[in-house]
Amino acid sequence: MPRVVLVTGKGGVGKTTTAAATAVRAARSGLRTLVMSTDAAHSLGDALDVDLRTAVTWRDSHEVETRLHALAVGPHTAVEADWRVVRDYLLGALDAMGVDPVVADELTSLPGAEEVATLAALAHQADSGDWDLVVVDCAPTAETLRLLGLPEVLGWHLDRLLPAQRRLLTVLRPAATAATGVPPPGPDVLAVLRAWRELMVEVRTLLTSPRASVRVVLTPERVVIAESRRVLTSLSLHGYAVDAVVVNRVLPPGPVGDEDPWWSAWTTAQAAGLDRVRESFSGIPLLRAPYLSGEPIGAQALAELAEATSGDAAPDLMADVDVPRMRVAADGADFLLTLPLPLVSASQVALSRRDDDLVVEVEGQRRLVTLPSVLRRCVVQDAEVGGGELRVRFERDEELWASGR
Repeated sequence: MPRVVLVTGKGGVGKTTTAAATAVRAARSGLRTLVMSTDAAHSLGDALDVDLRTAVTWRDSHEVETRLHALAVGPHTAVEADWRVVRDYLLGALDAMGVDPVVADELTSLPGAEEVATLAALAHQADSGDWDLVVVDCAPTAETLRLLGLPEVLGWHLDRLLPAQRRLLTVLRPAATAATGVPPPGPDVLAVLRAWRELMVEVRTLLTSPRASVRVVLTPERVVIAESRRVLTSLSLHGYAVDAVVVNRVLPPGPVGDEDPWWSAWTTAQAAGLDRVRESFSGIPLLRAPYLSGEPIGAQALAELAEATSGDAAPDLMADVDVPRMRVAADGADFLLTLPLPLVSASQVALSRRDDDLVVEVEGQRRLVTLPSVLRRCVVQDAEVGGGELRVRFERDEELWASGR
């Protein structure tokens, strides 16, 4: 399995430049490297100074230089699990219900099509054996969090949809068609849904493995730092490892004796911002990329930027990472579920139980945590947040334990 590094950050902080510089340096060190963009309005080609078009298929990468390829993925990049099969079925069903064709066409536009194409391309590239390292230039943070949450959410829904549809096909097809005039989905539709489910499992397994990590890019400004703190919390909520924080566009110190008030104000503000970053991301390697005198355009300029980036000991790109894991342990007669959740207070966290799932919400981000079997026979007793963790105490449901269910 190749090493996968996802680079994300607030729009405009320089994540594309950082991703491209990381990829160039890796390729020139001897690693077979792919840098791929998941941003519909990508500027990866501009940073690399190459004509990078949105790929027709996931195989359509562009050779930038020896051992370095680039790939831009969009909603129309072909994937093996073809959405058109499902879409054609839905159009036929809506037509049978008398829905206007124009309205039907709008209704069947796939939400998350771009994310599905991106995940498919990433899974295929990871399986191809062509790369030692895949660097992903992600879209801005909101889109990235939606992308990284998709494998678990879509997999959850498909798990519940597929058994119901299989029963419908084998038992209710004739009756359902006669009663409603709408044919149930055929085997080809179910095959696509199954392929998607397998894809979601594969991608989720890859991105939460020790072979994958996220690098958060920010600038030392209060608004950017505040958003980056929320990103760290959300990534931990979904089980993704952050292996480095890159502070971009750090101003160099002014000349000795320089009394320029503008320069002095900015360097003072940046020093305070760097202190805030160190406090917020304690324990995570902190890298500083200088504010250059010109834009780093092209492979050579990007390599020089990577070389000029300094700070804590940069983690080895090819080394495995520690992944934040959910833990379940017995605590006397009770059980304790622990989920890494840094930089939040109890007032920012909401919990609810939905059948065999624990729903965790943190400031608009939601994760459905499928409970292990031992906790499905328990009820939530209480919960607390502290020390960068969410701890939920479960007590046995004596009726369920006595029945052995």
